Amino acid sequence: MVKITFPDNSVHEFKDGITPAEIAKSISQGLYRKAIAAEINGELKDLNTPIVRDSTIKLITLDDEKAPKIYRHTMAHIMAQAVVRVFGKDRVKLAIGPVIENGFYYDFDIEGYNLSEEDFSRIEEEMKKIIKEDIKIIRKEVSKKEAIELFKDQPYKLELIEELEEDTISVYFQGDFYDLCRGPHLPSTGYVKYFKLLSVSGAYWRGDEKNKMLQRIYGTAFPKKEQLDDYLNMIEEAKRRDHRKLGPKLNLFMLQSEVAPGMPFFLPNGKIVLNELMSYARQIHKKYGYVEVETPQIMNIKLWHQSGHWDHYKENMFFTEKEDMPMAVKPMNCPGHILIYKNNFVSYRDLPIRMFEFGKVHRYERSGVLHGLFRVRAFTQDDAHIFCTQSQMEEEIIKVIQLTNEIFSTFGFKYEAILSTMPEDHMGDIESWERATDALKKALEKTNMEYRIDEGEGAFYGPKIDFNVTDSLGRKWQCTTIQLDFQMPERFDIVYADENDEQKRPVMIHRAIFGSLERFFGILIENFAGEFPTWLSPVQVSILPVSEKFNEEAKKFSHVLEQEGIRVYVNDSDATVGYKIRSEQMKKVPYMIVFGEKEMNSDTINIRTRKGDTIENVSKERFIEEIKNEIKNRNLDLTF
Repeated sequence: MVKITFPDNSVHEFKDGITPAEIAKSISQGLYRKAIAAEINGELKDLNTPIVRDSTIKLITLDDEKAPKIYRHTMAHIMAQAVVRVFGKDRVKLAIGPVIENGFYYDFDIEGYNLSEEDFSRIEEEMKKIIKEDIKIIRKEVSKKEAIELFKDQPYKLELIEELEEDTISVYFQGDFYDLCRGPHLPSTGYVKYFKLLSVSGAYWRGDEKNKMLQRIYGTAFPKKEQLDDYLNMIEEAKRRDHRKLGPKLNLFMLQSEVAPGMPFFLPNGKIVLNELMSYARQIHKKYGYVEVETPQIMNIKLWHQSGHWDHYKENMFFTEKEDMPMAVKPMNCPGHILIYKNNFVSYRDLPIRMFEFGKVHRYERSGVLHGLFRVRAFTQDDAHIFCTQSQMEEEIIKVIQLTNEIFSTFGFKYEAILSTMPEDHMGDIESWERATDALKKALEKTNMEYRIDEGEGAFYGPKIDFNVTDSLGRKWQCTTIQLDFQMPERFDIVYADENDEQKRPVMIHRAIFGSLERFFGILIENFAGEFPTWLSPVQVSILPVSEKFNEEAKKFSHVLEQEGIRVYVNDSDATVGYKIRSEQMKKVPYMIVFGEKEMNSDTINIRTRKGDTIENVSKERFIEEIKNEIKNRNLDLTF
């Protein structure tokens, strides 16, 4: 007999070798019909997995938060089976088909054929047939020799099998289709009916440019039609908000891949937004006791050997050489800040030192992964390093969390925290890592932050907290990072004098709030669909003279607004008023003032917002006062 512990901590005995499916059936027929998998001792398993020792169990249904990983993985296999049926087993070579956020993909090598979205209808029809057939999905354990024979005509699968160390390999069968896979999967193909193929693209086998280019089909799936419809609507809205289209359209930035791939050019409108973001950040950092510094773009490579970046990061760095001195373009700001720290004698009374920089960094990314402002080779970090004693460490992390909350709340962002622990490729001793990780945990708990742990995903020099913000479409973006570091102070031999005048090693905290300023800018463009809050808008008020004879008076009023610190534009073109209004709405300008006889000869104006609302007979004085308050308070909504 085996003892099974359920989520409510109740314990029941069952026969040795019982499966989760049998356990579900013993509880109720309803649960048996709804169950798709089980979590056994914290690991997701198929429903037919025999349980041979005392275990904890949680039965997984389609409503469970862990269900998408299972049913989307199965849907990837269904798609692969459909592709094989449509194009023929002899022509299709299968690669890999993992689950990704909100969906799945599968990579194919189809002899003599280039996939396009026009093929989706055929593939989807075949997928529907496979789902309707409700084919039973069976897991089998085979030897490595048997797996090689089974996949003898599938070169990509053979390559994966050859690399496996274990001799027993799991294969999943669904009718005439089988695939190399760890699972788990749905009990059969008929459980999830609502899916959509989304796009097709090229992808190098195993992400290596030296390998063959395969064809990747992306898709998604949901257990309910309304969930799929909501997701597809969100995708369409995301396309409408795509910063790569809105940015150039609103004259915010441009990309010139033939001249500077991955290095954006910021146009006047975009530079205004960046300057506002930096001005705001400087104000907040001053409030929290930071001093601003600036470090060189290019420094001797010996600095990067000393920091450890050479051993762990050189493939992502740019290099140059002059006067026989090998130099590296900085990928990070931390070594420069350490040199500033070492420039003066430091006493315990000076600590903590909070050093802040808008540091431009360069990191090599393959051209195939560059993506607008989200994945670039040159970007600006709102980077800071805090040097403190071990007794100050926890309090300083708490202050960074508070600073993060203040900044993100200004943009209306909610966020979640992820604590990443020691990776395999780490510097330093385990005891230091444990001490650092414990400090991060305590800071999160004292600020009542909910968090999850991501094992083994810390930086090579220390554990970290990452903050993922959620935008207006519900998408998550990783921005803020807080990283504890006991290693670099050791490598650079930085010290402070304690109260007994003895030399002690400070703790170093790496942190950035926006993360990449450029990436955060892209997130804001998509979050607001280009309709920035007034304080961020490149043009805050447009004045539209109804005819040429009102141009001069309109410009006089614009000068009044400019004197009050309001960014204003006078559209004195020969176009009609209707055309001017449409033009300024396309530019996402918050407020428009149609300027005619009444506006010239009285103290009142009519205001038109970019949303199409009209507010009549507002005094010029009140308008100026209200919009100044809106800008000063960094309101998210328009006042009028």
